[in-house]
Amino acid sequence: MMNLDFRSGAINSTECIGQGWNLVTRNLGLYIGVSFVGFLLILIVSCIPIVNLFLIAPLMGGLIYIALRDTNNEPIDFGMMFKGFEKFVPLMVVGIIQGIPGLIFTIFRFTFDLASIFGRMGSSPSRRGDFFQAAQPDINGVLAGLSILVILVSLGFLLFSIVWAIIFFFAIPLVIDRDMGPIDAIKMSARAAMSNIGGIILLFILAALVNILGMVALCVGLFVSIPVTWVANTVAYRMVFPRLNQNYRTTPPPPTTYGSSFGSGM
Repeated sequence: MMNLDFRSGAINSTECIGQGWNLVTRNLGLYIGVSFVGFLLILIVSCIPIVNLFLIAPLMGGLIYIALRDTNNEPIDFGMMFKGFEKFVPLMVVGIIQGIPGLIFTIFRFTFDLASIFGRMGSSPSRRGDFFQAAQPDINGVLAGLSILVILVSLGFLLFSIVWAIIFFFAIPLVIDRDMGPIDAIKMSARAAMSNIGGIILLFILAALVNILGMVALCVGLFVSIPVTWVANTVAYRMVFPRLNQNYRTTPPPPTTYGSSFGSGM
């Protein structure tokens, strides 16, 4: 089914992985270099609180830019990995909105860890005798209850993270490829993702298996599996959002083009 803005049910996950493999292996050296430097930068940025919200999306934008050009059979080079910074503001906004739930969960975990530390300090043996120890509340029971709460919240957040990732699946490519604003890109991404949710989930599973195989290969295989994954995601985007054809005819052809003398001034 064709939507006015995107295609529904258009993702063939196995074909995405296959095309990703073909594209990566024909420019293997470039993709290994770009993925190594790109994900090293992402790893470094991720270790800096708050700053990662501003920089990860622009970094990912550069990697997607390379994959988009490659799917279009256009020349690619190493310097293109920084192309995302040419659209820094809209990509930064997308990254901030996408990262808000993770930030909230991090604050929740940090608060729980602090409570656990102070709780254990308060439950240490007192030197004032058993009388004072008996007056203390059951800190261990409270901590056990909080631990169960954290497990339940973590499971809920895991499920929410999957849905959240699906909603934002097309957001960065839309900013790069269609030059959309961040809010419009997120809205369009959500609509398109929900119309292709089965293909996206299956692609997530296949991508996870590909990266597991990369880890099994003494982790060296990750230098291939990681770019295959992000290129496959870009191929999925192109299946849902076909390339815009800018080469439209602006003037009608002459009448003689179709072998007729009509209109030629007999």
